[in-house]
Amino acid sequence: MVGWVLANSVGAPALTPSKEGLSSEPGSKHALPSLSMYSELPGSEISIEEFEQAALDRLRVLKGLDDLKAKGFRPDQVQDKVLSLVDQYLKAATRESTIRKDTVSHYVLRLAYCRTEELRRWFLAQECDLFRARFRALLPGEQRAFIEGNRLPFRPLTPAEFREVEDDLRATMLAVTGSLQQTNALFQGAAAPHEAFYRAPFEAVPDLVGSRRVYLRAGHAYVSRDQAVSLAVQPFRAALSKALVTTARRWSQVVGPSEAHRLAPIVESLSQRYLGPDYSDPEKRGVTGQVAASDIPRLAQESFPLCMQVMAQALHESHHLKHDGRMQLGLFLKGIGLPLEEAVRFWRAEMAATAPGEKFDKEFLYNVRHNYGKEGNRRDYTPYTCSKIIASVPGVGQVHGCPFRTFGPDALRSAISRLQVTPAKVDEACAKAKAGHFQLACAAVWEGKHGCSCETGINHPNQYFEESQKVLHGEQQPGGPGLSQSQGVSTANPAPAGASPLPASVQPHTKHARVA
Repeated sequence: MVGWVLANSVGAPALTPSKEGLSSEPGSKHALPSLSMYSELPGSEISIEEFEQAALDRLRVLKGLDDLKAKGFRPDQVQDKVLSLVDQYLKAATRESTIRKDTVSHYVLRLAYCRTEELRRWFLAQECDLFRARFRALLPGEQRAFIEGNRLPFRPLTPAEFREVEDDLRATMLAVTGSLQQTNALFQGAAAPHEAFYRAPFEAVPDLVGSRRVYLRAGHAYVSRDQAVSLAVQPFRAALSKALVTTARRWSQVVGPSEAHRLAPIVESLSQRYLGPDYSDPEKRGVTGQVAASDIPRLAQESFPLCMQVMAQALHESHHLKHDGRMQLGLFLKGIGLPLEEAVRFWRAEMAATAPGEKFDKEFLYNVRHNYGKEGNRRDYTPYTCSKIIASVPGVGQVHGCPFRTFGPDALRSAISRLQVTPAKVDEACAKAKAGHFQLACAAVWEGKHGCSCETGINHPNQYFEESQKVLHGEQQPGGPGLSQSQGVSTANPAPAGASPLPASVQPHTKHARVA
């Protein structure tokens, strides 16, 4: 049945996948499955478990790739890291199962990311970049075999064509590489020099034409084998872009309605899925009871992310948070190990000025117990992820949500500066927030506060807290890789204990400034 869903959604027959195996030629750095244009579906039924798990594993690769680009890694740095992600998440026990997983995961994510223009744009960009990285990992002979095997409209030069343009090609490649040694290696590395270049219509390689890195003549581009990825990625992009539009139409008209109660919820949740550690059960993770109500002011200064610091300070100053804020902060505190009894003690003390004694018991105690699964349907609520917090939009008088999204530029800079973050990291965090990379901005604050690299990024407030506590308890040393000495923990003008991270312009019960 799941195979039928894929076939009817993407509009392709369930053909037998290619039997080409893993790259095994000498010199291959990674055991990668044969590269695919994804024109054929897996030819057998797929269990729901395989359907979902394959998609989640590929999503980890694509989101990891997106994070690397947002962090500003150079293309050569991204290449090795992406191939490592592929090895980690898409490699299976056998060559056949690896190819199957690669194909299934791609088609399932097509379903998940075809539904809106924004989702299609993101998926197309990440898949094309993943394709580039994997194509570059192929040896020259494998690249040529891929181009020929997929009948792409490009061919190597004939000897006669090569002799006609050889001098111009040498001059062009010398200008592109800036190295006579690299240019000579290109021409001498192939058994037949003319096979080191492809002839293609110039519109097939817009990236090379736009950056003036290719020789043009009579409407054709002469592309070296080192640039062959530009030839391959354009047909891949065009085919995938068209397929996503077709998939969206067929999913909404045919498959989605028929699978509304079975597969549709899985597919539609994938684009919002949190892929990090599970913070829903503090007892299972061994942190329950490690935090008391009296510890929270100290921990807030030491290890709370900005979103939680803002709410904790607003609660302390106004003695009240609206429902959404109580949920966000309360579940975070539950996740760091605050047991129910201590949570009741904390909220009762903080809200005593506005909800003393019996009023607190009548109006707010139920909410605290409900978060811990002790009231109502007794559901054990999970601490909010960064994506859920970013998606929430606070109204007037509310302070929940993500400050990197909801604060204006001046208010955000002021709030970050109060956290003893180095000036360089303050600038970086503000720049990331302005560009819409809110989690990367939070990671920059973490790095500037702790003096070491946050290699995993920040995907959850409780992750921020736990990684901070590891540094403070000596499990990770400050000054680690990723930060220079000048980017370590700031000691200039430290904020006094208890200082509010909230600038005056965004104190509770005022309208939030918004990033345009």
